[in-house]
Amino acid sequence: MTSPASPVNRLRPRRSCLAVPGSNPRFLEKAQGLAADQVFLDLEDACAPLAKPEARHTIVKFLNEGDWTGKTRVVRVNDWTTHWTYRDVVTVVEGAGQNLDCIMLPKVQDAQQIVALDLLLTQIEKTMGFEVGKIGIEAQIENAQGLTNVNAIAQASQRVETIIFGPADFMASINMKSLVVGEQPPGYPADAYHHILMSILMAARANNLQAIDGPYLQIRNQEGYKAVAQRAAALGFDGKWVLHPDQVAAANEIFSPSQEDYDHAELILDAYDYYTSEAGGKKGSAMLGDEMIDEASRKMALVISGKGRAAGMQRTSKFEIPEA
Repeated sequence: MTSPASPVNRLRPRRSCLAVPGSNPRFLEKAQGLAADQVFLDLEDACAPLAKPEARHTIVKFLNEGDWTGKTRVVRVNDWTTHWTYRDVVTVVEGAGQNLDCIMLPKVQDAQQIVALDLLLTQIEKTMGFEVGKIGIEAQIENAQGLTNVNAIAQASQRVETIIFGPADFMASINMKSLVVGEQPPGYPADAYHHILMSILMAARANNLQAIDGPYLQIRNQEGYKAVAQRAAALGFDGKWVLHPDQVAAANEIFSPSQEDYDHAELILDAYDYYTSEAGGKKGSAMLGDEMIDEASRKMALVISGKGRAAGMQRTSKFEIPEA
């Protein structure tokens, strides 16, 4: 397991994770001006086999010369069952490793696939003189074997930052009777994805990682996208893929707290800090208006405030110390 030479922010904002074909310079140019938290330049499904070798060099060029300010920069390589993976990683990381935040590995089936990527990244970083451990790993779960091993995958390397649900391949791998990615299969009255999403979420949270929902392929169906995104956000997911610029704003809004909730969370944190202090009476619990707050309240408020701060939200209220 590789240990970063210095602290790395593994909890970067990822409300909206924009997929961009690595073989399309026009899309790569446009993506830089969109308000997505993360952009991943794709060498896998969005890139035809004959286009992959050239796309690697196109991605290097755009990572080095493009303006990705404010965005998490990721490249999705091909999975380890293909013959493209090692060359994807070597070309991209050697060529643009200093302008890259993460490598996304699709179709992860066991922890050893993460370990193999970690080792390869470490060798490249040492060879190139890059900071060892700085480049993170995003693990995409896309079949039953991957889900079965998701906890071990989450623990396989200190580089792992996110666990991602890949619905299309997953649905195919378990023979789900639906052709609409992300939608419920006909004939099943409950949520067919609940166990999958919760398993990914539990593995992520147990290891202080982010959980990201995958794509919704009906890009013109905004209401459908919002419904699926709201389901993931309600469970506690940190973000969702976007395949089209029109989905970016929806993802950013859905995976951000409301202004009211953000303000309330910050008030709880301020009030708890005060009431547990010497000046506030060293209390373990106290009243904030009509609400009792305690350590559990603080932990819940930290989650909401963290999401709001990451989204760049500004407070519209402040805690007032009560008069004696």
